[in-house]
Amino acid sequence: MRRHSGNAFIALILSTTAVAAEPVTVVALGDSLTAGYGLPEGEGFVPQLQKWLDAKGAEAVVVNAGVSGDTSAGGLARLDWSLTPDTDALIVALGGNDLLRGLDPAITRDNLDAILTSADGRDLPALLIGLPGPTNYGIEWKEQFDAIFPDLAKKHGALIEPNFMAGIGGGEPEAMRPYLQADGIHPSAEGVSRIVAQLGPRVLELIERAKP
Repeated sequence: MRRHSGNAFIALILSTTAVAAEPVTVVALGDSLTAGYGLPEGEGFVPQLQKWLDAKGAEAVVVNAGVSGDTSAGGLARLDWSLTPDTDALIVALGGNDLLRGLDPAITRDNLDAILTSADGRDLPALLIGLPGPTNYGIEWKEQFDAIFPDLAKKHGALIEPNFMAGIGGGEPEAMRPYLQADGIHPSAEGVSRIVAQLGPRVLELIERAKP
């Protein structure tokens, strides 16, 4: 009887250890900034973030669900098949192409709201990463666009990083230029490294939220 109880206890410990060792699967839903546009394989945002997390000892796997040129509407349209059953957490880094096209901020807000609502329904913690709006379309447009990210993060209880580019100057052209590719829009490999260093702690918070 004692031997049976001992074996059961050992089995329980081994089972618990196995469960604890399961990595957290994080889906990074985004556009070209997430996809790694213009960079060699292994130097884009997701691979560099994975290396950063590995170096920190985080038990996590980041899945690249970035599609170059995607708007918030495109991200919403492919959300269901991006969130596989093993997904534990979600990074949402969309809105940059909405910004470049000068789309109505109300449309962007509705799409991102729907994405986060779907994540809530799946009990997935989320990290919302924004970008500051330009003044090209007027101050009112910028104010409406900039308000999207903090408003939705508060509404859904999501983590937030207001500016994807914060690690390379956050919008100051002179500060950013050395870390951008020739197109002046997408970060270089060194730029991505700095972006990951800025965003990484937030992703660690996300991983902690996703743990059982």
